[in-house]
Amino acid sequence: MTDSTVFLPPDRRPGRGGVFIPPLLIVPLIIYNLVAFLFMGGNPAGWAGTVMTIPMVSGIAWSLTSGDLMIIMGLVALCIEVIKSTNTGRSSVLEHIISTLVFIVFLVEFLLAGAAASSVFFILMLMALIDVVAGFTVSITSAGRDVTMG
Repeated sequence: MTDSTVFLPPDRRPGRGGVFIPPLLIVPLIIYNLVAFLFMGGNPAGWAGTVMTIPMVSGIAWSLTSGDLMIIMGLVALCIEVIKSTNTGRSSVLEHIISTLVFIVFLVEFLLAGAAASSVFFILMLMALIDVVAGFTVSITSAGRDVTMG
C-alpha cells in the first residue's frame, strides 16, 4: 500500500489578514497641530516659511516651504494607505473605520479651528477623504475577487 498522506493548505493565504496598523494620515494631522499650535501660535500663515532654496539651471531659485514638506509627508502616507487597503483581513474593517474617523477630525478641525484654515490643511484633509474612498473601493474590489461563484 502507498502512503495516502493528505496535506491541507493553511487556513489563510500569505499576506492576508496581517497585523493592525493604524491609519498613517494621523501622523501629518498630529504634526500639523503640534507645529501650528505650539510653534506658529495658531497662525496658518507660518506654513509659507521657506525651509530651503535651491538655485535651478534656469537661474530661478526653487523654494521648498514647510507646507510643501507637510504635503509630501501626507502623499507618502496616502500611498502607503492605498497599498494597505488591499488587505482583506479582519483588521482592515477596523482600519477603515479609524480612517473615516481621521477624516472626520480633519473636517471638523478645518471648519472650526483657525489654525487649520490653510490650503496645506485642506489638501491634507482631501488626502484623508481620498484614503477613505480609495480604501473602501480597493477593499471591496479585492474582496470580490477572493469570492468564487459557482
